[in-house]
Amino acid sequence: MHPPKLSIVIPTYRRVTLLRRVLEAIQAQTFPLQDYEVIIVSDGPDELTEALAKEMMQNDFGPHTRFYSLPKKQGPAAARNAGWRMSEGELIVFTDDDCIPESDWLQAYHNAYNLHEKDSPVCFTGKVYVPVRPFPTDYEKNVANLSTAEFITANCACNREALTMVNGFDEEFPIAWREDSDLQFKFLRSGIYIIHVPDAITCHPVREAHWGVSITDQRKSMFNALLFKKHPDLYKKRISSGPVWSYYLIIFLSLVSVCALLIGATTIFLISLAGWALLIASFIVHRLRGTDSSFSHRLEMVVTSLVIPYLSVYWTLRGSWKYKVFFL
Repeated sequence: MHPPKLSIVIPTYRRVTLLRRVLEAIQAQTFPLQDYEVIIVSDGPDELTEALAKEMMQNDFGPHTRFYSLPKKQGPAAARNAGWRMSEGELIVFTDDDCIPESDWLQAYHNAYNLHEKDSPVCFTGKVYVPVRPFPTDYEKNVANLSTAEFITANCACNREALTMVNGFDEEFPIAWREDSDLQFKFLRSGIYIIHVPDAITCHPVREAHWGVSITDQRKSMFNALLFKKHPDLYKKRISSGPVWSYYLIIFLSLVSVCALLIGATTIFLISLAGWALLIASFIVHRLRGTDSSFSHRLEMVVTSLVIPYLSVYWTLRGSWKYKVFFL
């Protein structure tokens, strides 16, 4: 049996239904089955995922299919590293368990790679399609931003030379946030071309989210600090040129209002409170614009908007402290 030309690496953890869906989409690829391998990496012990992987292998999913489990939960960056380092293909293709690649996905990457000089580092990025309703929720709208991202590991491909040159993913990023931007920035700093392949298309449906998901999402701000520490110039150029000053102003006005109330400075209290209310109202209106008009969603936007500025700044400053970098 000849070695596979392509290796597909899928990090996953306790999402068997989603994993089955992406595996079925991979099985339906037009690219010859014998020319690619699938490496499923569980981010920690997971009996259900292992059982599904064995089931797919027994059902002739493909001649090159492997399952590996990390000894403990370490994050998708570590899972992807384990996958590509054990792979055998010339080109390593990455996707996630919540994606659905189109049938010509692998063929498009293979065609692009064949046009490139062999044995020189190269990376490819495909197109991500996020189906959303005409009036999505705030969460759905945020996920839809993936369709305009420059580079995400839900749909990309790199040859072994490129990944080896930058030492793969930085496992200091423990969650699915900014680890793909870090890889992109390392490629750019190393002079490795990132070629867009518009025909390599992956659908990224929006998963169901719990009420108030934007509150727990604020923890991601912590890892913005790590990315900024590693790549300050690229962060400012491609992520954000500066802090969300309105958040800091909201917090400042909150403190002024409390202090003024405590010392009986009524005028200062009313002015600062009015300024705080105006900024919060503007934030709520901005988040509601063009989104789902249901009562539940509007209530969620009001409630979460009251706490997001505080939590975002907290996690940002915590990341700044943890990673020893001045970052606001």
